[in-house]
Amino acid sequence: MQQILYILPALMCPLGMGVMMWFLMRPSNKQQAGHGTSAVQERELAALRAEIDALRAAQQAPIGDPTDTPVSFGKPAGASR
Repeated sequence: MQQILYILPALMCPLGMGVMMWFLMRPSNKQQAGHGTSAVQERELAALRAEIDALRAAQQAPIGDPTDTPVSFGKPAGASR
């Protein structure tokens, strides 16, 4: 009897974990009712896809030659105020 009391907690841990996993994995009523996408979600998804396309296009756009832009490093040497 004493040995069973020592083994029982060791057996209950995996059994309890299995029961918890089973409860978490089974579908709930909320998930089944909200399975389809609504019009609001479709609009948001379309806007996000358009934003991704714009960002990819901007990333792939050629950048001008860096020698085309004038760079000012301050006053030329020997210039007075």
